[in-house]
Amino acid sequence: MPKINGNEIRPGNIIEHDGGLWAAVKVSHVKPGKGGAFAQCELKNIRDGRKLNERFRSEDRVEQVRLEQKDQQFLYESDGRLVFMDSETFEQTEIDADLLGERRPFLQDGMTATVEYYGEEALNVSLPQKVICTIVETEPVVKGQTAANSFKPALLDNGIKISVPPFVGQGEAVVVNTETMEYSERA
Repeated sequence: MPKINGNEIRPGNIIEHDGGLWAAVKVSHVKPGKGGAFAQCELKNIRDGRKLNERFRSEDRVEQVRLEQKDQQFLYESDGRLVFMDSETFEQTEIDADLLGERRPFLQDGMTATVEYYGEEALNVSLPQKVICTIVETEPVVKGQTAANSFKPALLDNGIKISVPPFVGQGEAVVVNTETMEYSERA
């Protein structure tokens, strides 16, 4: 694994630190009036979710970890485990459903997701940025309600509540951003 200087850490980098794998969430470079510059990093443990604030000086060396990314197809869920299949080798992998967190309802049967591996261990699942969902329940359009940026609540077919523009009705398919969990456009 390549070693990088402490001031080269960027958000999204995964480093090996204190015997664990940590993802850099926020990084700010600080130059105090007295002493050397350093990078103030907010790190999140990939395996257990713990957070840590750490200072890295430019002379500190940390190991940057490269994760192998594979596009895999979601097959089904069984006992809190998600089963994915590699589309090239047809090998099946079980991944803990908690890995997706609040994005779990957007995972649909047959969907292709990117699974990140460290050796043989699956550490992260990235869903497509936009997913098509159907609106199950929403308020009817109120005539004359044309105020700019007015939204109404809507319930999607996967159980998630989002805000949609007033012209979107029940039974319509909409595109939802899986990162922000917000309405994007009509499908």
